Amino acid sequence: GSPIPVGIDVQVESIDSISEVDMDFTMTLYLRHYWKDERLSFRSNKNKSMTFDGRLIKKIWVPDVFFVHSKRSFIHDTTVENVMLRVYPDGNVLFSLRITVSAMCFMDFSRFPLDTQNCSLELESYAYNEDDLMLYWKHGNKSLSTDEHISLSQFFIEEFSASSGLAFYSSTGWYNRLFINFALRRHIFFFVLQSYFPAMLMVMLSWVSFWIDRRAVPARVSLGITTVLTMSTIMTGVSASMPQVSYIKAVDVYLWISFLFVFLSVIEYAAVNYLTTIEERKQLKKRGKASGMYSIDAVQAMAFDGCFHDTDVDMDLTGFSDRCEENETRASAASGSNVDTPRLKRKRSLKGNVGRIILQNNHVIDTYSRIIFPSVYIVFNFFYWGLYM
Repeated sequence: GSPIPVGIDVQVESIDSISEVDMDFTMTLYLRHYWKDERLSFRSNKNKSMTFDGRLIKKIWVPDVFFVHSKRSFIHDTTVENVMLRVYPDGNVLFSLRITVSAMCFMDFSRFPLDTQNCSLELESYAYNEDDLMLYWKHGNKSLSTDEHISLSQFFIEEFSASSGLAFYSSTGWYNRLFINFALRRHIFFFVLQSYFPAMLMVMLSWVSFWIDRRAVPARVSLGITTVLTMSTIMTGVSASMPQVSYIKAVDVYLWISFLFVFLSVIEYAAVNYLTTIEERKQLKKRGKASGMYSIDAVQAMAFDGCFHDTDVDMDLTGFSDRCEENETRASAASGSNVDTPRLKRKRSLKGNVGRIILQNNHVIDTYSRIIFPSVYIVFNFFYWGLYM
């Protein structure tokens, strides 16, 4: 005869877990089947139904619905098997199960963690094709209901929807297939705290080296190596919790660009140090000196009177040296009348000019880097969040 119509409705009790590594989800639901079997009809004056447990299921025909792409599933059996069969006098049958099923979800992580995943649970008859069995949603779009308290730790549940279609198998033919579709949008705040914000801090920390004296080699090298290693640790932690996909994720783009900024800050100091060494060697050749070492006495003298006495420095301090000599001449002339005047002049010279000496002692590459690095990083952040949000 004609195919038997079997209506389906589903109530989703909970979504237990979403696994990015295994690309699957686990859902607990109530699955209800509706069909009519006149062989089960009975006389009743009160027109009431009769309810049976799972023992009768093995003695009558029931639809053989299974979950497509399921990895594992089971019917709850505490305290007894959660199966219910209700028969009405006219032969209509209600068959209900409480099931937990884990099924595949084909996820796309190209926008992770700013992604939205669309998953579906698919129902189909295993043995009976469309010529024997017709599966349909009992109440249309209202056949799918959910618990109001469903929530997930990492996702917002944006929508649930029901749909239907056909599946073709070359050896057995066409089958009716029902779909439970739901969209999940990931919480971004967790990843901002765990990945994005630490990466931003490491990039900004690497910029501190642009304000450190170029001759402070241990300080600048240690800062650069520390930020590089920290960025590597952040990237390793993110990759360990994700499946090994063959394409680039959004978080990979951000972390690798951040790592590139940190790495370039180290390369920037290498260039500054190399160019500084070249300039000092040229000046030594011009002045006929055999060594490029700075005089410790000259540095100490600058610390006390504000006048840099070393002539090996690669900057023009002629005007400043003249002022220092002038201060010393005036101090010698006035030493007979007032003993404290030279000391006061040296202190004023120190306060007014040491800051300028430190700024002038930075290389021009450092000066440009202070502007270029933050500007480019800000532009990158605007472009990144505008593209993926």
